[in-house]
Amino acid sequence: MSAVAPRRIWLCADDYGLSPGVNRAILDLIERRRINATSVMMVGPAIGRADVRALLDATTANPDCAIGLHATLTAPFSPLTMHYHPLHGGIFLPLGRKLRGTLLRRHDRHVIAAELTAQLEAFAERFGRMPDYVDGHQHVQLFPQVRDAFVGVVQALAPHAWVRQCGRAQPLAQRLGAPKPLLLDVLSAPFRKRAAQAGLAFNPGFAGAYDFSRETDFEKLLTSFLDGLPDGGLVMCHPGFVDDVLISLDPFTDQREREHAFLAGDRFLPLLAEHNVTLARPAASPSPTEN
Repeated sequence: MSAVAPRRIWLCADDYGLSPGVNRAILDLIERRRINATSVMMVGPAIGRADVRALLDATTANPDCAIGLHATLTAPFSPLTMHYHPLHGGIFLPLGRKLRGTLLRRHDRHVIAAELTAQLEAFAERFGRMPDYVDGHQHVQLFPQVRDAFVGVVQALAPHAWVRQCGRAQPLAQRLGAPKPLLLDVLSAPFRKRAAQAGLAFNPGFAGAYDFSRETDFEKLLTSFLDGLPDGGLVMCHPGFVDDVLISLDPFTDQREREHAFLAGDRFLPLLAEHNVTLARPAASPSPTEN
């Protein structure tokens, strides 16, 4: 009887470029081969030439690690384009207001597309190529109006990149009871349809959403994330070291250090083995027609 082949997953550290401490933690995990993807914020304060070079050097040493664009359209960050609107005090709207505005179709898809184009072009200028994949900070790529602009820009500028959908692969009965992941499931269905129409590949499963405001056991959470995740699925994580820049920009602080500690520690690799999971880069992108 042959052994079951391990599931190859993406373990993606979001927010490279958010702060020096976040960058250091992500680089450390890439060098240890404990993650195989990281998403870069081109509007973050810690994405200078030295930060880009450090990430390129780390992924050269670990070629299984992909680099993506973390498209950002929410506060407390500022747009790259001059005429982006609506803003609040010169920065993007907070998450809740952004979601409500797009649900009510109060935003301009062309303005959003121009900003996403600028962020993709900034990535290409700094890294010398388009990203391996494109996702969104605070899942903004899934929002109405944003998703059409997002898919259109990626299709035009980076058609070989895959995009992140945030729907879970578990049966419906297992998905009820967690409001945030359930909202992501709902928003991801039309996103997948639009991406498939554009011929863009996307991950077949997603995990990693939880209440960042509460102190949690990340080992227990990661165990639940791996349960039922299909081959080629993606787990989002947010490792980081707390510094003054991070504290000034994001309420999610100490939990980032707990995530890093577990991913860098002795229990992580045995946990993957127990679940028959590997971080080897998936051999092929997921089908763009999968729903």
